[in-house]
Amino acid sequence: MTSNQLTLFEVEGPVDHSSTFVSNMSLPVHRWYRYSAGFSARWVESVISDHISNIHETAVFDPFAGSATTLLAAEDMGVRSCGVESHPFVARIASAKLFRHSDPDRYRDFANRVLASAKRRKPSDTEYPDLIHRCYSSEHLQALDRIRTAYETFADRSPASELTWLTLISVLRSTSHAATAQWQYVLPNKSKKRAQHPFDAFASATKMFTRDMSRSKATATPATFYHADARNLKDIPDNSISLVITSPPYPNNYDYADATRLEMMLMLEIGGWSDLQGAVRTHLVRSCTQHTTTRNTDLDHLLTSGELHPIEDEVRQVVQSLSEIRQSKGGKKNYHLMIAAYFHDLAIVWHELRRVCIDGSSTCFVVGDSAPYGVYVPVHEWLGRLAIAAGFENWTFERIRDRNIKWKNRKHRVPLCEGRLWVRG
Repeated sequence: MTSNQLTLFEVEGPVDHSSTFVSNMSLPVHRWYRYSAGFSARWVESVISDHISNIHETAVFDPFAGSATTLLAAEDMGVRSCGVESHPFVARIASAKLFRHSDPDRYRDFANRVLASAKRRKPSDTEYPDLIHRCYSSEHLQALDRIRTAYETFADRSPASELTWLTLISVLRSTSHAATAQWQYVLPNKSKKRAQHPFDAFASATKMFTRDMSRSKATATPATFYHADARNLKDIPDNSISLVITSPPYPNNYDYADATRLEMMLMLEIGGWSDLQGAVRTHLVRSCTQHTTTRNTDLDHLLTSGELHPIEDEVRQVVQSLSEIRQSKGGKKNYHLMIAAYFHDLAIVWHELRRVCIDGSSTCFVVGDSAPYGVYVPVHEWLGRLAIAAGFENWTFERIRDRNIKWKNRKHRVPLCEGRLWVRG
C-alpha cells in the first residue's frame, strides 16, 4: 500500500448494478435515451445524500457528464451542479434532457406539429449512407426521413425544438430491424423480431416525454452544463466544487464515437465511419485504438511527459509488452499507444479537477481495470497515484463487481473488476 492509499475494500452481498445504466430505464427523463456508458441515478442520489452537509455553496460536478445522469439527480435533490461532456452528439442529448422543466404543452404542440407535417409530406430525395439502408426497411426509412425533414422545417433551437429533436433520436433504435449490441454498436446483420413504425414510435415517445415533463418539479438549482472537454475546465471557477461524481472512459477499446454512428448518420451529421474521427473522436479522451494511430500519437513524447512521470516506469513496461505482443496478432491494434495516451489525458483531468475542487473535497470515479492482449493494467491504482501527484491527499478503491470471469468467447483469461475510486482532498 502506498503512503497515499487507504485500505482497499469490497462490497459484500448481491451483485451491485449501480455502475450500469439499466435501472435508469424505469426512471422518468433518464429513460428518454439509453446511454450504455452511464450509471445509476439512484446511486448518485445516495452519494449526494451522504455528502450533502459538505456541499453548501459549492457544487456537485461531473467532468464526463454523458447524458446528464449526475446533473438530473442533483437537480432532483435541490443541489447545485455542473457538468461537461465533450462528445458533441451526446452533449446535445444531455442539454435536451435538462430542458425537462420547460413548458410540456409547448413541447407537445411542437412535436405534434412536426409529426402532422411529416404525415403530409412525401419522402425527400436524400441519399442516405448504406448502413442506414441496411438497418431500416424502405417504409420505415421513408417515414423517418419525413419526420427528420419536417423537424428541420420547424427547428429553432428552443427548448421545445431540442426536446423534439431528442424525441426523434430516442426512437431510431426501436424503429430499426437491426439489433443493437450491449454497448450500443449497431448490428445490421442481426435482426430483431419487431420494429415499431416511426410515426407510432414518435407519437408514443411524445406522450412519454410530456408525461415525464409534467411530473418534473421546477427546481431553484438548475444544473449548469457545458459542451466542453474535461481536460480543459476553463468554464469552471477555481475552488467551486466539493463533490465529483463521474465515470471516465475505461481504457478497454470501447469506441464512444461508433456507439452513436447510427443516429449521426441518419441525421446526416456524418456520411460514414471514417467521418467519426474528425466529428467525434478528436474531442474525446483517448481510450480506444481507433483514436490512437502512429500518425497522431507521439509515444516518446507521452512517455517522457511530466504528466506520466508518477507512473512512468510501470507504463513503460506495459507499453513495451503490448508493443511486442501486437506483432503476433492479426489486428496489430495500437493498445500500447492507447494506454500511454489514456493515462496522459487522465493526468491532465486530475490537474484540472485539483484546481476547481475545494480543499477537503471528495471525488468518485466509477472505473474498470483492463487487460488488452492479456496484459493487465491496474487502472484504479494508476489513476489514484496520478490524483495524488496532482495535489489530492489520498485514495481508496471500492470493488463492486467482477468482470471477465465467464471465459467463453473471451480473448484472455485475466480476471477484471469494476469499482469506485474515491479520492479525497
